[in-house]
Amino acid sequence: MHIPEAAWVRKTIIEGGYAQGYFLMGEDNDLEWYTSRQRALIPLDERFRYPKSLQRVLNQNRFQVAINRDFAAVVDGCADRPSTWITPRLKEVYHLLYATGWAVSFETWQGDELAGGILGIVIGGAFIGESMFYRIPDGSKVAMVRLVEHLRRRGFLLFDAQLQNPHLERFGAYIVSDREYRQLLAQAIRQPCQFL
Repeated sequence: MHIPEAAWVRKTIIEGGYAQGYFLMGEDNDLEWYTSRQRALIPLDERFRYPKSLQRVLNQNRFQVAINRDFAAVVDGCADRPSTWITPRLKEVYHLLYATGWAVSFETWQGDELAGGILGIVIGGAFIGESMFYRIPDGSKVAMVRLVEHLRRRGFLLFDAQLQNPHLERFGAYIVSDREYRQLLAQAIRQPCQFL
């Protein structure tokens, strides 16, 4: 695969898409930019919550956390479902974003086995969650809690979950309008945060 220069990736994919409030989805062999009238955000303050049963799992320390230990496996795990928008072409884009420093995987491991992970795009103080998956029960839930802790420590302002669902609601995810989202995003991407 030909790797465009980092400047092209920044201008076209990051500044032209994600930083403007859009996100990519694959359809057949095409890629399309989407936006939404409402965006789901994961709170990075006291509104973040999780089930009490998960606290017991966290206390057991069954999972270890890693960043980018196996980015490709996280992309494959996120795409491995009966109906997916992560097409082979979109996988190529994620690998390109990873190679140029924009995409990351936040992972949980049980020994040498990948338990779960979250795929995201990082722009300044904004973490844009693209997808998540698990192979071992509670793997992605622990990843979510540890990721929020990580983002807080690093001074991030925004955790964009894109679309609301019942699973995210359990963590305190809430909806904002497209206008409010774009304001928050513009503020967050100017924040000089380091994810790694």
